[in-house]
Amino acid sequence: MRGAAGEFPLDAATVRAAGRSLAQRLTAQTGRAPRVVTGRDTRESGAWIEAAFTEGAREGGARCESAGVITTPGVAFLARTMPADAGVVVSASHNPYEDNGIKIFAPTGRKLDDATERLIEADIYETRDAGDGTGVNDQDQSGATAQGGSVITALGARYLEHLAGEIGRGLDLSGLRLVVDCANGAASRFAPELFTRLGARVVCTGDAPDGRNINRDAGSLFVERLGGKVLAERADLGVAFDGDADRSLFVDARGSVADGDATLWVLANYFDARGELAPRSVVATVMSNLGLEVALRARGIELVRTSVGDKYVLEELLRTGATVGGEQSGHVIFPRVSLAGDGMMTTLFLLRAMQDSQQPLARLTEGFTRYPQTLKNVRVREKRPFEDVPEIAARAREIEARLAGEGRLLLRYSGTEPLARVMIEGRDQAEIDSLAADFASVIRRALGAG
Repeated sequence: MRGAAGEFPLDAATVRAAGRSLAQRLTAQTGRAPRVVTGRDTRESGAWIEAAFTEGAREGGARCESAGVITTPGVAFLARTMPADAGVVVSASHNPYEDNGIKIFAPTGRKLDDATERLIEADIYETRDAGDGTGVNDQDQSGATAQGGSVITALGARYLEHLAGEIGRGLDLSGLRLVVDCANGAASRFAPELFTRLGARVVCTGDAPDGRNINRDAGSLFVERLGGKVLAERADLGVAFDGDADRSLFVDARGSVADGDATLWVLANYFDARGELAPRSVVATVMSNLGLEVALRARGIELVRTSVGDKYVLEELLRTGATVGGEQSGHVIFPRVSLAGDGMMTTLFLLRAMQDSQQPLARLTEGFTRYPQTLKNVRVREKRPFEDVPEIAARAREIEARLAGEGRLLLRYSGTEPLARVMIEGRDQAEIDSLAADFASVIRRALGAG
């Protein structure tokens, strides 16, 4: 669930109905009162949404505990280790503060299964049709914000100890200067303390959340701005998180950005050198740059592609038993440690690769050359299968023949908007720009919204 806070489906009555439904569905599955752990990011609507969800869950018979302001992977960790029957995160990730959302994790730390989600959705609509509007009201709760996040709860401390004591065990960051952009989000309290505890000299930015500045000109959406800070501080590394810290992007000491593809390249080489990349494959989505595939292939490592979304990356990781996978956005998953993407965990693995090799990030990313890429969006009136539209299918074949192994075409529809997306990669930017513009025109003539 994600949308504008206070509007359906994130109005108080609907949120409460979701909490009640989850508790009832879990009770039906377990035969006992379920245990639910909740947490939220720093946006101002987080407190009342969490309160409404908790109220509904308790009405449904659940025992609820709050971790307060915490990262999304932090709640996934708690759901797995407490253990709880479900972990619930109130967050809209990288969206602006006006939005919010609800994510639910199973005890495995994996997102709730589709079947249970559909049952909860049905319960929500049934409640809405019945006109249930009592209980916590978002207008009444407008002053109860999630600002600051300056206090780590006991549950949050368990998560921090896991990162520092388990994932970061033996990692000595003494002498390392690290710039950390917390996006004024959930990482604001955790990340600075984590890296300081491991010995780094930490310079923070985006670490003063006020309920409304989450992701505003800060964090992974604005990672280019971090480059200047890294250069000014003469830092060894910069890291930028998003609002709920399930992803991280990096800046090397030269001020150059390393996205999720570059991170996967570094980590694949690190695990491979240690004999821990078995099978010798990395999982990424169809959006990962062709340069990553080419670079990995040169090392004898296969890039396995999935549909866009961390859900599909995780499914493939579990199916193949691969060590690491992720997305260009910096959402990286290490399934042998956690089934949820965790920006701080990714940072620890990257820092370990740097420490063990005694090499800076700029050196570790060598060998990966990004292919030029262009993306065109075309508004469409209908989402017909592309292969069923003769002129589109024919032009796609022509472009693929022209690229002839030196590039690739990706054609897909947006999952949330009436848009066809044309992405082309190749060795020459001018050529792929021309091909993409031409192909967009073909789609517009065949399916355009006018």
